[in-house]
Amino acid sequence: MGRFSEALRSLNNLKLLAAIGRSGGELSNVADLVDNFLGSPQMADCVRRFRQVPGGSSLMDERYPPLQPNIDALLTLPEGTLGRRYAGLIRQLGYDPEFFRPRPIESEEQWLTQRIATTHDIHHVVSGFGTEPEGESGVLAITAAQIGFPAYVLLTGASQLANFRFRLEQYEPVSQATAHGFAIARQAACLAAVRWEEGWDKPIQQWRQELGIRDPADAETYGLDQQLHG
Repeated sequence: MGRFSEALRSLNNLKLLAAIGRSGGELSNVADLVDNFLGSPQMADCVRRFRQVPGGSSLMDERYPPLQPNIDALLTLPEGTLGRRYAGLIRQLGYDPEFFRPRPIESEEQWLTQRIATTHDIHHVVSGFGTEPEGESGVLAITAAQIGFPAYVLLTGASQLANFRFRLEQYEPVSQATAHGFAIARQAACLAAVRWEEGWDKPIQQWRQELGIRDPADAETYGLDQQLHG
């Protein structure tokens, strides 16, 4: 029964990847892919890896709340702080700060899934990757490499393969951004295990220094600064 269930899960993953490709990354399709890994061996291993990183087990055991930002309040913080930059990104791009799918957080897998979903855009700000497809590949690669979050592992690989096969002109920037994300993942502390809400007023540069992000992506063609101001 276990092998049959995993075969069905794999088949559904392929269908969801196709839906994500057709929709251009529509968020509900991505959420479906994320949720399809709940209860899988891959998600269980992701939980194991997350518990091994500094701060991971304490966050998980206390069920540290998923992010619920007050955008108006964050916009009053000084320029250069994490909160101001994050809130500015949300407003400038017209994002809904509560775009993520509501999920229960009783189990370890549910909690980790929701925590990663709600803090995803903070990872963009801290690492410097833009939110266009190339930048998304870079920021997903960080979490994929650091804790093996299953949906991000699959999306990172599928993006490179799809571009190599069908959109060759996009393969170079996507592969460069992905490699950059892997490099940050290797050098930096685990971004998924950070208590961001306790340091909204901290300058981004200080966050990067403390986390070990020595080569952020801001100025790259797939960087956030280039996207917003280039």
